[in-house]
Amino acid sequence: MTDRARTRTSLGAGLPDRIALERLPAPATPWDQLPFVLKILIEGAARKAGNGFVREEDIHAYLAWKPGAAAASSGDERELPFSPARVVLQDFTGVPAVVDLAALRDAARELGIDPERINPQVPADLVIDHSVQVDRWATPEALEQNVTREYERNAERYQLLRWAQGAFDTFRVVPPGAGIVHQVNLESLATVVRVEEIDGAPLAFPDTCVGTDSHTTMISGLGVLGFGVGGIEAEAVLLGEPLFSPLPKIVGLKLTGKLPAGTTATDLVLTVTERLRAHGVVGAYIEAFGDGLSTVSLADRATIANMSPEFGATTTLFPIDEITLDYLRVTGRESAQIALVETYAKAQGLWRVSGQEPLYDEVVEISLGEIVPSLAGPKRPQDRVSLPDLGKGFEESYPDRAGSKAHSATVGGARMRDGAVAIAAITSCTNTSNPSVMIASGLLARNAVARGMRVPAWVKTSLAPGSRVVTAYLERAGLLEPLAT
Repeated sequence: MTDRARTRTSLGAGLPDRIALERLPAPATPWDQLPFVLKILIEGAARKAGNGFVREEDIHAYLAWKPGAAAASSGDERELPFSPARVVLQDFTGVPAVVDLAALRDAARELGIDPERINPQVPADLVIDHSVQVDRWATPEALEQNVTREYERNAERYQLLRWAQGAFDTFRVVPPGAGIVHQVNLESLATVVRVEEIDGAPLAFPDTCVGTDSHTTMISGLGVLGFGVGGIEAEAVLLGEPLFSPLPKIVGLKLTGKLPAGTTATDLVLTVTERLRAHGVVGAYIEAFGDGLSTVSLADRATIANMSPEFGATTTLFPIDEITLDYLRVTGRESAQIALVETYAKAQGLWRVSGQEPLYDEVVEISLGEIVPSLAGPKRPQDRVSLPDLGKGFEESYPDRAGSKAHSATVGGARMRDGAVAIAAITSCTNTSNPSVMIASGLLARNAVARGMRVPAWVKTSLAPGSRVVTAYLERAGLLEPLAT
């Protein structure tokens, strides 16, 4: 079995140790050409060696990776372990997991076992965001009233969560109103590099996570390998078991150039989704590379990573670089933690170096300069429609409702036709969290209000900023009021 003590080395005076990948047997693909995803998986296996789940052959299977070695290509379906560092839960799918843990404590008590032994073995955060409904809208008091109604509607659930937070170690609850789970994870929960006391000394290792929501992948935009799992898998991780899966296909997403003026992260992610869906990446790990990354903001990276389920991938990892560190600074992480992230990533070979191009099973290249303003298709996000083709696209999708065939009705004194917008919602975990998109929306709303434009009577509006930080910068910019008008 791999000797963890032999592979440990210090990051420097006063700093924790790390698992030195270079002290492991030489991989089939040179370390500097291995995908970052694989380095994270190898480190995790080496760190967990000897825990009863990770076998010597598992580590060697990871080390034997080379392009074309994925189970889908090689036919080798052996399942390899991956132990996430933490679990992120949202209320709809996370509460059942808490109920199961409580039931396990009851069962342990009946068997004469100390119920305190039933505890999460990895840190867990439950963010309440999905159950808050839009009962009130278009008023300044809407948020407060909707949150109050949420507490009334789900009082029993909050009693359970209050008990769980006090009963379980390393279990935290983020209350409603704090923001959308994925943005809260990005802004405050993720550390990028974690440190724990292992074998009597502090050990640094990559922050990784799984969540009970398919869009947990958003955190991979920060260099934190994360993806969604089912409730049973999340509970298994909470109780100390790894996830098992065959060696994945790793697809490189090469980005070159820079986005043209007037295009947004939405335009970019719709193009990425269209291209990757057409290429076929279901179940694959996507890893972004190319010098175009130096022009892609952290918020835009998170937007692409968030949409991984829409193009069928397990997740989309963006390597750690200066843009990552800048985001950590802006979001108020401690300077010591930011310095640790940089030191660890560079020592561990997890730092993105300009011009470096790892090897992948397959590569999809996208020139950022070719991105144009776009909208999601009428049925599926991969059915991208460029803005100039919107009218034509509607006619092709709904030929019996376009042009002279359109139905109409009078609502609130105004004429409403087929194709009119009935719901205007800025509520997704991507659009509500990307500053460039939110500021653009606010400016558009401000200019519309200034010109006397008003929301038609038939349109239901809702705005759910991704976090309190988003609300704060919209307020300071004077853009929250016009968005709420």
